[in-house]
Amino acid sequence: MAEMTGWDPKADLHHYLRTARESLLWKLDGLSEYDVRRPLTPTGTNLLGLVKHLASVELGYFGETFGRPSDEPLPWFDEDAEPNADMWATPDESREQMIALYHRAWAHADATIEALSLDATGHVAWWPADRNPVSLHRVLVHVTTETSRHAGHADIVRELIDGAAGRHSQDPLPNAGDASWWTDYLERLEQAARKAAENQQRGA
Repeated sequence: MAEMTGWDPKADLHHYLRTARESLLWKLDGLSEYDVRRPLTPTGTNLLGLVKHLASVELGYFGETFGRPSDEPLPWFDEDAEPNADMWATPDESREQMIALYHRAWAHADATIEALSLDATGHVAWWPADRNPVSLHRVLVHVTTETSRHAGHADIVRELIDGAAGRHSQDPLPNAGDASWWTDYLERLEQAARKAAENQQRGA
């Protein structure tokens, strides 16, 4: 396969990670303290918790993994911490603190990504031995995938709160402001689902 002239795979991967980070973070914009924290799925998914979790993820994967610890205190990983403490913010952990932590995690991760080559190796302590050692390439793909997955969770949570949808405020979904269009669309989907169920029952 011919090499692509001028293509920088590390810069490309880094771009997708940055895009996913920003897409997730803007989902908090304009919401109350209650709305950024309240759980909206049976497993407790909430917006500020996603930010807190992903800050921890980046500090771990781009820090300790490559011998570049950030020295950020993460008390939610202490032995006496509450269950899933990295997935929700306590009343004493402010939105500003969690967002600032995420920004610091970005800066620390970015420095690691910029300093190392894609084939640089590290060790993920919480992975089994047969998955180690790991390359920066693999870790960058892993964290970008996890961030994108959680950005999708944030999409759904924010839509449930106030209907806001899209990758960011300047890129809303088509017909975003047309309530009647979406009402008709949802009705078409409901009818299609019911028709498929009827077809399955007749074929059983």
